[in-house]
Amino acid sequence: MHPRLLKTFLAVARSKSFTRAAEEVHLAQSSVSDQMQSLEAELGAALFTRSKQGLELTQAGETLVSYAEELLALADEARAAVAATAGHETGSVTIGALETIAAVKLPAWLSAFQNDHPDIGLRLKVAGSGDLLRKLEAGEIDVAFCFDQGRLDARFVRRAIATEPLILATLPAAKFAAGKPDLAELASMDFLVTEVGCAYRAMFDTAFAEAGIVAPRPATEVGSIGAIARLVAAGVGIGLVPRLAVAEALDRGEISELPWPGLTQTVLLVMIWRRRRVQPPALRLLLAAASDHFAPARSADVRPRHAMLSPS
Repeated sequence: MHPRLLKTFLAVARSKSFTRAAEEVHLAQSSVSDQMQSLEAELGAALFTRSKQGLELTQAGETLVSYAEELLALADEARAAVAATAGHETGSVTIGALETIAAVKLPAWLSAFQNDHPDIGLRLKVAGSGDLLRKLEAGEIDVAFCFDQGRLDARFVRRAIATEPLILATLPAAKFAAGKPDLAELASMDFLVTEVGCAYRAMFDTAFAEAGIVAPRPATEVGSIGAIARLVAAGVGIGLVPRLAVAEALDRGEISELPWPGLTQTVLLVMIWRRRRVQPPALRLLLAAASDHFAPARSADVRPRHAMLSPS
């Protein structure tokens, strides 16, 4: 089974569509269809059936998924092991990050890393939390920087690199009855939130749930955390966000910050990568550099079940 066919197969399995898979692997739809027919002929079994929802995996297809992932991972490990034996430090690393993390947390560190390792090429992709994990699974990125949401399996390793305070972003003149925010009072206020599925929305929902209070119905849902800062400044509502996300607006004096009175007052910024027996040399160097640069957060390392914290 050629790795090219397995990569295309996994793209089809994820998207349940030859069209979407073709976009993902940068092929014509007809080429994707031809590759799947070749793979089915080689294996002597149908891998997909058609339904109203799109393509569905057959039992044979379900069985192939885990083997395809392992075979492709093993091929990557073999290349990394050979490169490590040869002492190569060249290569490239594709980094995925949430927009605010990419804009605020990573630039200085990435600049220093490039100066130290000019032969390593870097690519930075910005995406939401869910997309970042999907890109890790698909091998489209090598490491993701996002806020911890606690949902990982044994295929991934996670390390905390920073702790960010949760704050209430308000207008500078905002007043509260008790002089400071109270959970009951906050539950009746107009909040600006991101869409369901976003890491920032999960923080909002969890923060009220921990206090045993039903989260208020959002006044406005927005697609960008940056837009929340601008809408707060315009008086549309208030926001519950990591300080990092609105730091520039705070520095300009457009909005003010108040401490969140709930149980969880901080969130973890984490980097996540795929577990391998041997990491590619370029990625191994980048992971080590990140650990050194964000050293103060080492005591807050996240140790999820099944996950080790060495760059394995």
